Amino acid sequence: MRFFLNLKKKIQRFCLLLICLVALFFQSNIPNLKALTMDNFQGEMVTEELRLKVPADLKAAWLNAEKEIWEPWLSSQDGFLGRQLFWDKEKEEALILVNWKSKKLWKSIPISEVNVVQQKFEDNVKAALNVSENPFQFIYEGELDKQR
Repeated sequence: MRFFLNLKKKIQRFCLLLICLVALFFQSNIPNLKALTMDNFQGEMVTEELRLKVPADLKAAWLNAEKEIWEPWLSSQDGFLGRQLFWDKEKEEALILVNWKSKKLWKSIPISEVNVVQQKFEDNVKAALNVSENPFQFIYEGELDKQR
């Protein structure tokens, strides 16, 4: 009797394990599980996403500095496709979306060069507002891949 109870438990465990393995096998065909990592999209269009804190009373200075400093520099970069600027009145946040032909071209720009342009941007803003520090707090930087 005890032998049959142990055998029955072993068969139940085996069946449960078999069901789990079958379920796992069939779930491996779900497209999301086969999604490529970000590094595999080096040759496809990517959007750089930037968020800044931009108080309402400083919005005009921000837009002017963007137009005078970042716009000309970005336009001269290989792979630059365009950008969009948004401003959220309630949050007093700016959203900048910069489109690049590929992640490889975007990431090939030396960070030292970006830092020089950022410093010019900050100097422009500080001079325009007659302040000693950049009033636009950096909130977030990320990237968005175009979906097929």
